[in-house]
Amino acid sequence: MTEERRSPAGVDLTTPNTARIYDYLLGGKDNYAADREVAEQLLAVIPEAQTAARENHAFIGRAVRHLAGQGVRQFIDIGTKLPAAGNVHEVAARVAPDATVVFADGDPVVLVHARALLAGNERTSVVQCDLKHPEAVADDPAVREHIDFSEPVAVVLDRVLHFIDDTAEAAASVRRLHAALPPGGHLVFTHITQDPEPESGGDVRKVFRPTSGLFRGRTRAEVESVVAPFDLLEPGLTYTSLWRPDPSGGAAEHPERTFTLAGVGRRA
Repeated sequence: MTEERRSPAGVDLTTPNTARIYDYLLGGKDNYAADREVAEQLLAVIPEAQTAARENHAFIGRAVRHLAGQGVRQFIDIGTKLPAAGNVHEVAARVAPDATVVFADGDPVVLVHARALLAGNERTSVVQCDLKHPEAVADDPAVREHIDFSEPVAVVLDRVLHFIDDTAEAAASVRRLHAALPPGGHLVFTHITQDPEPESGGDVRKVFRPTSGLFRGRTRAEVESVVAPFDLLEPGLTYTSLWRPDPSGGAAEHPERTFTLAGVGRRA
């Protein structure tokens, strides 16, 4: 069967897509030749990119599992990803089968894939949003059909904030999101950083140029300033593999080579 016949209707197979590139790095099947080409170019620049993707995915799982264990039953997962195995809806359901998850994205490719992959799942829904203004989901009627903002809500911004080019705008977006969440609400986030290898930034941006998914890797200090409204849970802002790692081990040998900072914040 050709890739074109396997693709959901309306999906462009010729333009690389950041969500499908991430899916490829995770070993998924919802990716195509254009995506794999960019992924391989990225691996040539950052050989640890596959490990970084897996550690990023594992962090999100640990964070969601922790919050579900603390009683959170509502999640809004914002960002360019596909709802593949082990994503938010599956992790939350293992701890709390009654958990509700809303996937929000602005990319029509991701929306088509998500709706096809989640068809029939009554505890999930998919809505469109502007990733440059993720805080707007709190006012979206489609989101409020499924999420009760008078109860604890966890918002997942997985690889989203670094797509907002202006740091002040990213910080303002997080402030508005903080204000929209009820006390006890949480923010789960990951953010690309070039701190371990600043000179690679230009090459990485060049690799991603065909995708329209250009991003800005920020320093630790800049990321801290962006998420400042939230009280970070221990161990604070750290590399993905260092955030409450599973006792079984298997984390990245060099955590900084994941090039991804992460944390979980709480609104007091």
